[in-house]
Amino acid sequence: MIASASPTPPNWKQKAVRPSPKYPRHFVPESIDLGNWEAQQPLWEELQNRALPDAKTLQQWIEDWNELSDAVQEESSRRYIDMTCFTQDKEIEAAYLKFVEEVDPKLAPVGDALNRKLAEHPDTAKLPADHGPWLRSVKTGIELFKEENIPIYTELAKLSQTYQKTMGDMTVEWEGQTKTLSQMSPLLQEPDRDVREKAWRKIAERRHQERESLDALFDQMLQLRLKISANLNLPNYVDYAFKSNLRTDYTPADCFRFHTAVEKAVVPVYREALEARRKALGLDRLRPWDLSCDPQGRPPLKPFQGAQELIEGVQRIFDRLDPELASMYKEMRANGLMDLENRVGKAPGGYQSSLTEVRMPFIFMNSVGLNDDIFTLLHESGHSFHYLLARDQTLPFNRHAPMEFSEVASMSMERLGARFLHEFYSPEEIKRAIRMEDEEVFRILPWVATIDSFQHWIYTTQHTADQRRDKWLEIDSRFGPNVDWSGIEEFRGHTWHRQLHLFEYPFYYIEYGIAQLGALQVWSHSLENQAEALRLYKHGLATGGTKGLSELFSATGLKFDMGEEAIRPLIEKVREEWRTVI
Repeated sequence: MIASASPTPPNWKQKAVRPSPKYPRHFVPESIDLGNWEAQQPLWEELQNRALPDAKTLQQWIEDWNELSDAVQEESSRRYIDMTCFTQDKEIEAAYLKFVEEVDPKLAPVGDALNRKLAEHPDTAKLPADHGPWLRSVKTGIELFKEENIPIYTELAKLSQTYQKTMGDMTVEWEGQTKTLSQMSPLLQEPDRDVREKAWRKIAERRHQERESLDALFDQMLQLRLKISANLNLPNYVDYAFKSNLRTDYTPADCFRFHTAVEKAVVPVYREALEARRKALGLDRLRPWDLSCDPQGRPPLKPFQGAQELIEGVQRIFDRLDPELASMYKEMRANGLMDLENRVGKAPGGYQSSLTEVRMPFIFMNSVGLNDDIFTLLHESGHSFHYLLARDQTLPFNRHAPMEFSEVASMSMERLGARFLHEFYSPEEIKRAIRMEDEEVFRILPWVATIDSFQHWIYTTQHTADQRRDKWLEIDSRFGPNVDWSGIEEFRGHTWHRQLHLFEYPFYYIEYGIAQLGALQVWSHSLENQAEALRLYKHGLATGGTKGLSELFSATGLKFDMGEEAIRPLIEKVREEWRTVI
């Protein structure tokens, strides 16, 4: 028996039709099959071979190139969305893999050829100033292109799909029902400690069953990534990751500085909060199953039943927060661009994907009726607002900011939206929710430092799977919670397996730490002047990718700084709020 069967997700494709009337095609034929390389190949060849005698023809060529890129990228996004929504559908899986295996590999050399054609054109230097960040990314793309790496990227994409399927298909038996691990998570908030422990062990044991296969999968991905950097004659994969992620405002040394700052300024506050939890629960020691329940022994917050209630409640939050953002959210609702409820055969986690041709966002998540689901939807809505505010930028590149700033958009929305939680809760429940959100700040920054520190070690140190486990335990002891793992140590060494970024997006995690510092500044400003904080927030988002990371922070009224002096006062402000809502 399957628990909590969800309704079929809305068929958003009926409304988000291509080509978009608002953003019509001029170069790409309306009836083209974008999942077929042979159909799109002549268009790429025409771009490669087109004569560009002057600045005017260069500009038109760029526009046609961007239109084709948008159309093809959206095809890829649609297939990825389908694959994550329905991991057990063989036809959808085949369509996704067909694109990964037959289209993506062909795009890499074509993209390199077009990059070089642009870089070598004498009128490129005369392009508008807002083309600058894109042109720098083109230069980096040329530096990082290597024919030998194309099949490696394809193999990595296929291995990522294997990870998604493995995690999405994990289920356990609970009281006669088959439940996904996401559906088990509410049980970790139950007042009954025996129930929590039993549920935690069920989840941990199920993940533990896959430890060897996931370790082997990661080893495959690790070796492929090391080969990518070796093929480019780079010292290590860290250098490749920083170049490919266009990180020009900070270095690995700044990341290490961030780790130290978090260890000094945040970890003690995190452990102080956990010690308060231990005392409130009346325990002599905290165990892993004691971290999500209410310290006062109250049942878990259940703010809504079903995705529709969640969607409508968050709409009311945005109605109160800002009319422009509320209108954007309403547009997404009208087009059914959300798949929110957890179900068997759905990939884990949550994300916002950009449909680059129709220029609309799509939100994917796994809601199970918890407080966290409200904040996840606020988070992904922040990403969506970012895309919508920047979608009329001429260059596709400029519709996306550096990821460190993109996460400011999402994390800020969590804290800005929290002001209107009365749309879901009573005053007493709001205090509980705010306290949980504050404790999440204390938790997430050490977790970011843990993941980032682990990745730097992984990609600079030759090691075995056992050594990797031992290093994880060492780093977790440095940044992690003061929790007793005695008798269950075997589970602790592989807890990193649940972090999909380690498998699919290496080195994409420090962004969350940097962005949290930005989001806390937005929140702090909003306490003094909400209207001005929102104005600057929207201004920064609308700037898109036309500026670098530090400049985007400045445009939003924020300071870009990863050091202890910047972090400590922000954490103290959150700590003050946390103490007032006890």
